[in-house]
Amino acid sequence: MALNTAVMFGKATDEWSTPQALFDALNAEFEFAIDAAASPENYKCWMWWGPKAPMAIHRNALASFSWPPTSIWLNPPYSKVREFITKAALEARGGATVVCLVPSRTDTRWWHSEVWDAQKHTPRPGVEIRFVKGRLKFGNATNSAPFPSVVLIFRPRSGVAAVATDAESDGADRVR
Repeated sequence: MALNTAVMFGKATDEWSTPQALFDALNAEFEFAIDAAASPENYKCWMWWGPKAPMAIHRNALASFSWPPTSIWLNPPYSKVREFITKAALEARGGATVVCLVPSRTDTRWWHSEVWDAQKHTPRPGVEIRFVKGRLKFGNATNSAPFPSVVLIFRPRSGVAAVATDAESDGADRVR
C-alpha cells in the first residue's frame, strides 16, 4: 500500500480544531483566559485572537503587542508553528503561561531552539512536554490526524521550581 504523503505534508488545511475533550481536561488544569489562535468557528475561550477576532488589535497574535500574564491556550495554524512557538516562549518569559497543542516534530529547528536543550538532554527551563498517546481526531474529523501531537507548556521562569518539584505525580506522560 502506497503512503499518502500529500495528506501528511500537504497544505490542504492549515487549521486543526482542538478536540473538545482534550481542551476540557487542560482547561480544568490551567483555566485559560485567552485562545491565542482561533476563528469564529473554533474558539475555545471567551477572549480569542485570530484573523477575524472582534477587536482589530487581536487579529494578529504574532504582532508586537505583549500577551498578558495569564493562562493562554494555543493551537496555532500548523504552517506557522515555528512563529507561534517562538512567541509562546517569549511571552512566558514575560509572565504568561502558554499551553500549546502542536504536531510532535522533534526533528525541527523550532523544537531545538525553543523546547529541547540538546546540551543538557532535557526540556529548556520553564518548558514542560506532554506527548499525546495515539493520534488525535481534530474537530469533526472521521479519521485521526496523520501526525502525532504534543502539548507544550511554557511557564514563567518563576514556575520552574514548582514544575521540577512535582515528583509526586505519575510523570508517565511528561518529560520534565
